Amino acid sequence: MCKYTTFFINCKGFGLTSRPMPGAWKGESPYSPRSQTKILISLMDTLGIDKAYLIGNSAGGTVAMNTALEYPERVLGLILVDAAIYSGGGAPPWVLPLLRSPQARHVGPLVARQIAVKGDDFIKTAYHDSSLVTQYVLDGYRIPLQTQNWDRALWEFTIASYPLHLEKRLKELTMPVLVITGDDDRIVPTKDSIRLAQEIPGAKLAIISNAGHLPHEEQPEAFMTAILDFIADK
Repeated sequence: MCKYTTFFINCKGFGLTSRPMPGAWKGESPYSPRSQTKILISLMDTLGIDKAYLIGNSAGGTVAMNTALEYPERVLGLILVDAAIYSGGGAPPWVLPLLRSPQARHVGPLVARQIAVKGDDFIKTAYHDSSLVTQYVLDGYRIPLQTQNWDRALWEFTIASYPLHLEKRLKELTMPVLVITGDDDRIVPTKDSIRLAQEIPGAKLAIISNAGHLPHEEQPEAFMTAILDFIADK
């Protein structure tokens, strides 16, 4: 049996990653979509990984797909889990100058902090079976909210976003692609993932029963079976 080394990566500004503040970098923000892709490739370089299967969930799916499009020679296969391809892209370009103003940078983190208040409801929406959202699960999701400048970093992530228009580049994907979705995803609708699999040439689709936006958490065995079957078929 083939063995694979798995790395779990958080995008800049999420999980327990560092939260650099304005003035700490030159050029493009480290929170921008282009920077997120460069960070991923730099990590692969540092770890000596020439090629890898990329797995991205939700907004992470946009990072994975963008990386596959910009660096196809580094990607063995692409696995998109409830990926926000049609609904992603951040704020409209016309509003970004306003959001990046000094006044908005002051108020923005206050808006971002609402996730600490309303986050529990959002997490429950992400699950098909909300009874699985125990206090232990909620406490785990709150850990990143204890890092320094998490709220300011979330705002920097928001204002560094711009539309990638990945939905217009689906036919450029040349590597094997697997689209996974829960059958009850209310955040990135299941129908969007089905459409995504239909519009990517040669893509395979796995619909996980009794799962929402996080099938890897709700149905880990079915999720891993879908991935291992996909890899074994290559």
